[in-house]
Amino acid sequence: MNVQFKKGVLELCVLVLTAKRDRYGYELVASISEKFHIAEGTVYPLLRRLTQEGFFTTYLKESQEGPPRKYYQLTEQGRQYMNDLVLEWRIFDRGVNQIIGEGLGYDKA
Repeated sequence: MNVQFKKGVLELCVLVLTAKRDRYGYELVASISEKFHIAEGTVYPLLRRLTQEGFFTTYLKESQEGPPRKYYQLTEQGRQYMNDLVLEWRIFDRGVNQIIGEGLGYDKA
């Protein structure tokens, strides 16, 4: 998959995956990697930036499988930002699909 496509949508994926429950970094990487390949190292700088911008708070939680894990919790500001991105994504997706349909003749019956 095109690297630029993935970079553009990764932030949205991370925010949406934390909407229902708190997640730790590797869990986010694994969830996203089930859908498309990403390098593990791309998520952590993004999480750090989103936390610095106030979209996440973090806390450590003991793990039965090793050292404590850092969990990311969406803040109210982060939830609003996520909702804005989802709306923008839906508008963008609809427009791109229409262009693809027009360009490839899918819109003609």
